[in-house]
Amino acid sequence: MTDPTHLPAVPDPEPALPDPAVPDPVEPVTDYTDDGVPTFSYVRDRIEGRAATAAAAEELAGGDARAAEAEDAFAERERKAADRLSEIRRSMER
Repeated sequence: MTDPTHLPAVPDPEPALPDPAVPDPVEPVTDYTDDGVPTFSYVRDRIEGRAATAAAAEELAGGDARAAEAEDAFAERERKAADRLSEIRRSMER
């Protein structure tokens, strides 16, 4: 048997790298000042959001020429269909 005191020396492992510096805690960015007043960027974002929503709603509601043309074409088809239906009904009564 080998005497454990006569074993070759094992070199120490490389020293571990120091932990990266932990940054100081950052206060969360809020849309209000400490006094409770909304920030300029918050108010601007809200206004831009409302303007975009209003523009989209107007577009969806038919505020452009293509939508008006489509509505007119649909109304014309409906009128022609109603006329044709009444013509068929009149011809069946004879």
